[in-house]
Amino acid sequence: MTVTTIGIIGGGQLGRMLAMAAARLNFRTIILEPQSDCPAAQVASEQIVAAYDDPDALDSLARACAVVTYEFENVPVGAAEQLQRTVPVYPPPKALEVAQDRLAEKRFLNGCGIATADFRAVDSQQDLERALAEFRDCGVLKTRRLGYDGKGQRVFRSQQDDPAGAFDALGRVPMVLESFVPFEREISIIAARGRDGTVECYDPAENVHRHGILHTSTLPARIPDPTAELARNAARKLLEALDYVGVIGIEFFVLPDGSLVANEIAPRVHNTGHWTETACVISQFEQHIRAVTGLVLGNPQRHSDCVMTNLIGDDIQDVPDWLRKQDVLVHLYGKTEARAGRKMGHVTQLTGPKKQRNG
Repeated sequence: MTVTTIGIIGGGQLGRMLAMAAARLNFRTIILEPQSDCPAAQVASEQIVAAYDDPDALDSLARACAVVTYEFENVPVGAAEQLQRTVPVYPPPKALEVAQDRLAEKRFLNGCGIATADFRAVDSQQDLERALAEFRDCGVLKTRRLGYDGKGQRVFRSQQDDPAGAFDALGRVPMVLESFVPFEREISIIAARGRDGTVECYDPAENVHRHGILHTSTLPARIPDPTAELARNAARKLLEALDYVGVIGIEFFVLPDGSLVANEIAPRVHNTGHWTETACVISQFEQHIRAVTGLVLGNPQRHSDCVMTNLIGDDIQDVPDWLRKQDVLVHLYGKTEARAGRKMGHVTQLTGPKKQRNG
């Protein structure tokens, strides 16, 4: 295979794992990231140390690469559009536009026939109080942009949760109030679409969050086959509607009747898909590299049951214990400082061969 260079915007752990997957397929990678010696640059071919929207840096990246991708969804849309005038950018900038605004995201999902929680736009304290009254004083207030891992949110559970000052406390920025969903569990699906329109879906994972941050992803999820198929169908609809190329993560709430409500989308490789590097022959990271470079997509079939556990902050101290366990893959992210809430690595433990279902 001829050596081709892939540009990756963002130098965190997802960029790091993409660069590692790319190297296995004989691709060079150039990271655009303002932090020098970032996790991705430690394994990539080269780093451009500059802001994500630096015009000169973007021009340099475009000239040096055959294709550009990104590892996080808050890449400036204007930067992706500038690059696209010179070099293919996957996933397309349209996916960034949709994913960066929670209100636009929910409207787009609904337009694809994918259910979400009921929601209201909130642009003032008065909007918030009016929306809470409609939702019987309950709901989750979220900033429309930049929130992640539970940041930029406020939960209202009853009339006892006084909304006074909530709009000011979250920065007086555009927000959205979402109604509570009576879900049984949370799942996610990792799916990929190639340049030729081929779509492949991994098995849905069952996820547990702590303090708004993913703690574990378990395979198989405790859902019936029809619910898993609903997740796959939703992924296919969304990928087609966005004319998407690459890997996407979609999070869902599972209702008691087995139906699904979409929570959010991530136009990139996703934390809830890290298990694929251990329990599948083709990981989500290799799948993304295959997709954006025009290679045939790999088989997403899972060969083993597993549990992926995030190592957050001081959890990094548990690594020696994890290394003593059988059937565990430990993956650390090259970060030198452990802070509360910071993802330092993950471990995936195989819990046995995949169980075949009858019928």
